[in-house]
Amino acid sequence: MKKQIKPICFVFGTRPEIIKISSVIRECVRTKTPFITLHTGQHYSKNMDAIFWKELNLPALDYNLHTGSGTHVAQALKMMEGIEKILMRKKPRFVLVQGDTNSVLAGALVAAKLQIPIAHIEAGLRSYDRTMPEEVNRVLTGSVATLHFAPTINAKKNLLKEGIEKSKIFVTGNTVVDALFQSLKIAQKKSKILKKLKIEKKDFILTTVHRPDNTDSKLNLSNIIDALGGISLKYKMPIIWPIHPRTKKQIEHFNLSNRLKKIKDLILIEPVGFFDMLILQSKSKLIITDSGGIQEEACILKVPCVTLRYNTERPESVSVKANILAGNNPKDIMKAVNRMLNSKRNWKNPFGDGKASQRIIKAINNYKD
Repeated sequence: MKKQIKPICFVFGTRPEIIKISSVIRECVRTKTPFITLHTGQHYSKNMDAIFWKELNLPALDYNLHTGSGTHVAQALKMMEGIEKILMRKKPRFVLVQGDTNSVLAGALVAAKLQIPIAHIEAGLRSYDRTMPEEVNRVLTGSVATLHFAPTINAKKNLLKEGIEKSKIFVTGNTVVDALFQSLKIAQKKSKILKKLKIEKKDFILTTVHRPDNTDSKLNLSNIIDALGGISLKYKMPIIWPIHPRTKKQIEHFNLSNRLKKIKDLILIEPVGFFDMLILQSKSKLIITDSGGIQEEACILKVPCVTLRYNTERPESVSVKANILAGNNPKDIMKAVNRMLNSKRNWKNPFGDGKASQRIIKAINNYKD
């Protein structure tokens, strides 16, 4: 009798994770590698996650913990309780986590306690800013992971400096390249977002803002809104802002809605599905964001990016001059926007060749204790 192979368990909970593991799940299907999917429910708005899963045409979810919001500790504890019950029952041969969210940390800690090997996708990213919750999650996950799938040589160097064994590190490229390559053609056929918004390609700016550093400070959020106003006034082109639920809440909390209304060409929209977002990114003239994932995606799609932060765990995008760190000072943002709008889109993509998922599943299937 042929021995049954235990499944891999994917633990995830947010939009970026869903996008980045989609290509790995497809590779499992292609290679007939058994797997189960465990959604923590960290993102619980339909537009923020469920719609992505459906659009990506992935196999039905096995589990959803419906964790919802809460403080970092309360959210992680609730996740861990649910994850533990499932892992104890299903006994997977690997727990696979991607990135730096609370879902990643919860999945990794539970797996470590249960002595289940952990595969960490996007390992080795470091901003060296421990005030960022994501940085803490990255470092702690790295400390318990069994296999480290580094997207770049730079990420591998970070892991080596932290004492991770060389044999446990694999430079795979980033799975987001795989996902974008697989999805862009579909998006171009399916998405009607440009027509819906009545905008032309390369004739608009896309912005996203969601990081606590920017949204939980009235001054910082006001500065960003003022900068968008200045950009609109100077360049006279539409600024599309798919607004994150927590950002919208903070704008209302700080009574900043009137400032937004004064920006003539600003178009606020609800969060959109993956294909619509992909079209907005790929067809925009410039992206202004504080998202780590969107910095990568912009670089891969050859769209100039201005990052509303003072550090980044994606320094490769800055090195190839696809991205510039502007912080949240209006004058600095304006300077950065002017520079990037006049930049050439001739950089080389530093994030891989679109075969990261193949390398990841091959390494997991070849792993021996």
